[in-house]
Amino acid sequence: MMVAQSDPVSDPAPGAELLPLAEEYREAALTLLRRPDGGGIRGPGRFCALHAIELYLDAFLRRAGQPSGRLRLDSHNLGARAALAIQAGLALRRKTALHLVTLTRSREYLAARYRPGAVAEACELNRLAATLDEIAREVAAAVTRLNAPAPDAAALHVAPPRPAERRPA
Repeated sequence: MMVAQSDPVSDPAPGAELLPLAEEYREAALTLLRRPDGGGIRGPGRFCALHAIELYLDAFLRRAGQPSGRLRLDSHNLGARAALAIQAGLALRRKTALHLVTLTRSREYLAARYRPGAVAEACELNRLAATLDEIAREVAAAVTRLNAPAPDAAALHVAPPRPAERRPA
């Protein structure tokens, strides 16, 4: 008997599975970017940071109901993903959203992946780490809010105030 296997491209992980993966890539990025060798090739750290950003945004968007097919249409366009995430309620600073657009326009993802030594053209490591940290923090908070159980309707009912007791004078 043949068991059907899922295709990872047509059946990607739901948002809940992407968040731990994004966190692992974030840790890998921070480890690689903090290496004391200074002038070494920073491509692997950059790539891990960019991939973590993409995974965090995808985790949020999938949890917010965005179909995976729609996300695949954007390829590695972090600016488009950020715009969708902001529309879906993710709170990002304007500077961070603009940085994601800049990363896409400069093709940083592709450079980090295929030209890891092209450091001169790449964004500053501090800025990339700050963008990654903000997205990780905001997505974690937003997913926590999305996962919170809906309040019980009875718990939301507030009893009218009691009339004040009058004391005899």
